[in-house]
Amino acid sequence: MSENSTATVGDAPSASPTRGPRRPSPRGAPTATIARRHRLSRLDVRLSPYLYVLPFFLVFAVIGLYPLLYTGYLSFFSWPRFGADHGPWIGWANYSHVLHDPVFHKALWNTIGIFLLSSVPQIAVATVVAALLDTTLRGRTWWRMSVLLPFVVAPAAAALIFGALFADKSGLVNQILSGIGLPEISWHSNRPASWLAIATMVNYRWTGYNALIVLAAMQAIPRDLYEAAAIDGASRVKQFFHVTLPSIRPTMIFVIVTSTIGGLQIFTEPRLFDTNLQHQGGANYEYQTLTMYVFNTANSSTDPYPRAAAAAWILFLIIVAFALVNFVVTRAVQRRSHT
Repeated sequence: MSENSTATVGDAPSASPTRGPRRPSPRGAPTATIARRHRLSRLDVRLSPYLYVLPFFLVFAVIGLYPLLYTGYLSFFSWPRFGADHGPWIGWANYSHVLHDPVFHKALWNTIGIFLLSSVPQIAVATVVAALLDTTLRGRTWWRMSVLLPFVVAPAAAALIFGALFADKSGLVNQILSGIGLPEISWHSNRPASWLAIATMVNYRWTGYNALIVLAAMQAIPRDLYEAAAIDGASRVKQFFHVTLPSIRPTMIFVIVTSTIGGLQIFTEPRLFDTNLQHQGGANYEYQTLTMYVFNTANSSTDPYPRAAAAAWILFLIIVAFALVNFVVTRAVQRRSHT
């Protein structure tokens, strides 16, 4: 009995008839697998950001870059209004015509005037509103959402509202002015007055939108900075200028650049402000902007499309120049603040 049991126990380590002995894996296989996975991981980290942004650039190349390049190509040709295809190469003639057009000069100054009256106060007021919304207010969510309501209003509805406010004879603003003994203002024929009316419309729609962008940047500021400034005796005003503004400088640069681009491309507000719709920016082009000039040139009788293309490229270069000036100025201010 004991011999049989001993023999049985001794035979246990032998290979079973159903499962063969495990073969040892090659020495370099695990190392090669780890190295391959490491290379794939590094490749994924390097390429995945480009793959994420690639759809945007593909769409931009189709609906943005190609029309831009074709517009530049078309601006060097002549194209009759009812022609099937563009005519001969005429070089810089379209650009010369646009730059020597007195209507273009008026549109340029109108655009700059409306831009200065809208973007500069808009950014300043949006920053102050964002700072107020960053405090401990009751119903903060309601207040933050309410500043976005003007942006939700359709531009046509806003134009009707402000058209009633700034009507030349029966407008609410003129009624208030006459009620306090001041002379009435002809908002559609007075050039600075029309700029102010259109800028008011623009500020009404976009101030709350920019305020929420600035508020999001303020929310990301560490609260320890404010506590340290309060311990050092800094007031709320000093905290705003020495803690808040330096901390949100990148966001302010973004808001300034986007406001500059939007301000120089303004079209909807002055187009809807023109109640007559026959003069395209006033009887004497008092508030015709550059985008309205491009629109009107494209509907003219002589070489409409090439001249409109030339005007569009001039507008593009003006916007790039303003954006570069904003970038250089803000970078200079940032370097001076660090030194």
